[in-house]
Amino acid sequence: MTALTDLFCDLARIPSPSLQEDAVAERILSVFKESAVPAERDDFGNVYAHIPATDSSKRPLMLSAHMDVVGDSSPVHIVKNGNIIKTDGKRTLGADDKAGVAAAIMLAKTVINDKEARHGGLEIVFTRDEEQNMSGARALNFVRFKSEYILVLDGDRLGDFQIAGAGYTKMMLSVNAFKGGHSGIDIADPSRVNAVKLIAEIMAEMPQGVYYKDETGVVTSINAGAVVGGGVKNTETDKQGVDFAFFMADHAMSNIINTDAFALYSIRSSDKAKEAALIHEIQDKIALFNKKYDGLAAFSATFEEHIPPFEKSSDTTMIETAKKAGEKTGMSLNISSFHAGAETHLYAQKKNANGKTFKPYLVGAANIYNMHSAAEYVEADSMDKGFELIKALFYTFNAG
Repeated sequence: MTALTDLFCDLARIPSPSLQEDAVAERILSVFKESAVPAERDDFGNVYAHIPATDSSKRPLMLSAHMDVVGDSSPVHIVKNGNIIKTDGKRTLGADDKAGVAAAIMLAKTVINDKEARHGGLEIVFTRDEEQNMSGARALNFVRFKSEYILVLDGDRLGDFQIAGAGYTKMMLSVNAFKGGHSGIDIADPSRVNAVKLIAEIMAEMPQGVYYKDETGVVTSINAGAVVGGGVKNTETDKQGVDFAFFMADHAMSNIINTDAFALYSIRSSDKAKEAALIHEIQDKIALFNKKYDGLAAFSATFEEHIPPFEKSSDTTMIETAKKAGEKTGMSLNISSFHAGAETHLYAQKKNANGKTFKPYLVGAANIYNMHSAAEYVEADSMDKGFELIKALFYTFNAG
């Protein structure tokens, strides 16, 4: 094992569930202190480290990773099997994101000991509570950071360099039928329509799946997540999953003409214009159904943004830097967008000390498999290759 993988194992052995990261944060501070890297914790408990510039004509670069892991406070027993680092199978490993943390620490140790390097400075942030609420990133004092470009070391595949990320919007589609009734006595009354039938009808007309994609992958998608309707209002249960579905089907009332039905959708997009086009299409379909069932039922949809997207920047500085770094390390990078949320999304909405909007990129610094499970493992050699890529990114960024 190398110094990097030894450091990773040292950090991984410290349990750090969300909002219980104190022990690993203090260990990180001690490693920085041993290497004379200036570091401290902020009021929320995030760790901030900063290596001053050696050349004021160059720009600083920022690295970010999170200290918390999915899992509890139980002991982490590391098992090394050749190139594989895992646990004894009783809990998660925490390579998400301690592989990123370890790579960032090693870069700081490298840079501060490189007395010949001319650079614009290195800023590092290790956040708390990424896995649950991203409260650590939300609590950052963004105006203390001078960097414009941020490498978020939280990807799960070595060589991923992701330049845009989808936001997450919840859509609630609702149908209200104006007149209910008895499924036997009133079934022939044409003024009574069933909301469950209507929700199925409009859902069949709604887009589903990939709405738009380009060379970087899926840009905009929509997914039906749940449907609720019918005579379930007075049914209570603590059952879950399939048991819940069968229980509800068995106990729900079938002798009513239903007046209410709802469908919950997720909309993900890394392009606000494409998301707006999708929502416009949905609203057009709702208007058609309101016209078709005028006087009988009302259709509507509400939209709630949970995570804003971060869109592809027109600034290609870091993309060109990444391509050169990949060539230097003999690595073929996967420059793409990703269809999920990360701290990149929060950074992309904020400005630095100079009033410039951050430009974040999600970088894969290791091959991590079965994340968030007891079967999680990481390839040791991929961490070493990932560190070489991160180091090449920093020095290439400061070249010239």
